[in-house]
Amino acid sequence: MLRLITFGSFYLLAISANAQGSYAQQGSSQQRLSTIATAEDVLSSLKQAEQVAPVALKPMLTGSAELGFLYKTGNSNSGDFKSGLDLNFEHGQWRSLLNVDLLIKKSDVQDSTGKSHFKTTDQKWGFSSQTNYSLASGEKNYIYGNIWFEESEFNSFINQSSISSGWGRHWYKTNQASLWADIGPGYKRDILKATTTSPLKTEDSWIIQLQALYVRKLGSHVEFKQILTAKHAVRARDNSIYKAETTVTTKLISTLQLKFTFTIDYNTEVEENRENLDTQTAATLVYSF
Repeated sequence: MLRLITFGSFYLLAISANAQGSYAQQGSSQQRLSTIATAEDVLSSLKQAEQVAPVALKPMLTGSAELGFLYKTGNSNSGDFKSGLDLNFEHGQWRSLLNVDLLIKKSDVQDSTGKSHFKTTDQKWGFSSQTNYSLASGEKNYIYGNIWFEESEFNSFINQSSISSGWGRHWYKTNQASLWADIGPGYKRDILKATTTSPLKTEDSWIIQLQALYVRKLGSHVEFKQILTAKHAVRARDNSIYKAETTVTTKLISTLQLKFTFTIDYNTEVEENRENLDTQTAATLVYSF
């Protein structure tokens, strides 16, 4: 009887120990599964964080400033100074452009006593601004408003100005090139300088304004731009203005470029001793921001 009780006790202890070992193994397996699940959750969270990382937004206002200078010494002293500012604002269906240019020419001027003085002999400055409003989000058609002013001592006008509005279209767009063109009625004013034969006078005229802008990337660091503008007077006897500007910009570093510009200005009605055509060639450094 005693042997039977002792054998039964050892048998129950063995069963209990086996059961505890099984429970311990199950608990260890569950702990490992919990650890694996936790690591997977961390990796999943990291992937989600990468997916929802904020994308850098394009700034609404961008711009550039340019500066160029030429100075000569020797038999004659002269200097040319050119600067400009371009601002571009884009938001939603609105797009606004502002361009300001300044050109100053200095040279030796003799006074009544025969002494030479380094003075400003000619200068030219002007600005143009245009605002486009897309007729629908993502559409190519837009309406525009344009204003232009120029004061120059290089031609027969004290200053010239115009205002225009009309319709335009983004005719062509790829990753490498874009073409905009617009047309609309406008109003122009020319103030002519006084001469020995005629006094200062102001001429106003209605115009049809046509504009085109073509931009093309010639590589990762070179950009070509062509601007054509026509302010065609409705009356044949009034002055019409035609302009063409060709620029090639080469990137030197991320924010600094070298810009070559060739500009043509043509006025149909000028003084007898003046040329209808004016040209300008310039090389300037451009800082973008």
